[in-house]
Amino acid sequence: MKKSAKRHQSKKQTEKKYIVKGESELLPFLLEQKIKSSRNATKSILSRGQVKVDGKTITQHNAVLKPGQEIEIIENKEMQRKSELMGIRILYEDQDLIVIDKEAGILSVAAKHPNEWTAHYQLSLYVKDKNPRNRVFVVHRLDRDTSGVMMFAKNEKAKRILQDNWKKMVTERIYTAMVEGEPAKKEDTIDSWLSENKAFKVYSSPKDNGGKRAVTHYHVAQTNGNYSLLTLTLETGRKNQIRVHLSDIGHPIVGDKKYGAQTNPLKRLGLHATTIKFKHPTSGKLMQFHSAVPKIFKLKTKTSV
Repeated sequence: MKKSAKRHQSKKQTEKKYIVKGESELLPFLLEQKIKSSRNATKSILSRGQVKVDGKTITQHNAVLKPGQEIEIIENKEMQRKSELMGIRILYEDQDLIVIDKEAGILSVAAKHPNEWTAHYQLSLYVKDKNPRNRVFVVHRLDRDTSGVMMFAKNEKAKRILQDNWKKMVTERIYTAMVEGEPAKKEDTIDSWLSENKAFKVYSSPKDNGGKRAVTHYHVAQTNGNYSLLTLTLETGRKNQIRVHLSDIGHPIVGDKKYGAQTNPLKRLGLHATTIKFKHPTSGKLMQFHSAVPKIFKLKTKTSV
């Protein structure tokens, strides 16, 4: 099989790009283009995830290439930018979105100081390193002590589409919470109205009190009597919704002293955003991203229910 490629490189980017002209496997293709000086060095850039095929990171040496596909080689500088991010990890990125996995303890957005080392600030530096005019826009937030998956927009149009059509665009948001005790019902729906006082604490009312209606569905995934792991699906996305609702049923999230928790075995808030599913604001394609539940959430003596 004949293998050839047309090479082109943007002055503003650190990537090298090649267009596949004939069918080939990935490693032989890279060796023919003399991407690196040796076979081992070429294998290394594959293993480090520095090779993309049509925008998707590929590490398999024998991945089959077809004519017309674009091969992109990300230089070490680009990989270094990603590795320098603190407390966040990029799960996905395109021209409209960045999806990340955030650790507990990292603010989503600065509350007071614009240059605070938040997820938003770090991503802003990350995109501006490629082009000073690039920006990152807040679409939704996670509390500082909540870990897990969240997304940002890379342009105002994507932000507006997502925020203005949130209920239609975001089809699923799933969380995992470690709570005190064991709920009497193995699954249930919590439905109430939430309002915030001047001290920024959210209160719940079973009747419409002029606040915002909030609906949370939960299922007890595991329990040992003292603590339980709950899988929660949000029908609405109000501030502190999960924390308030679990406090309402008498099983506050561990570490959540603000909403009634008496214990803190994890030394952090026991809440993790595991899954988000949404329609891409430009392509309309349904996308889903997942963040594994932290190992520290594992119950010492657990019983599946």
